[in-house]
Amino acid sequence: MRAISNLIASVTRYITEAAVRIFGPNDDAYPNIGVQPYTGDVYSE
Repeated sequence: MRAISNLIASVTRYITEAAVRIFGPNDDAYPNIGVQPYTGDVYSE
């Protein structure tokens, strides 16, 4: 009985952590450099 309880708790924790990761705030650490202009060659046929 205890093993089933631990299994249910483990599955619930796994799903909850995934939902928090998906729907939580972004934790991206991108630098604030602003918009960069395109400096490459223009495609011409």
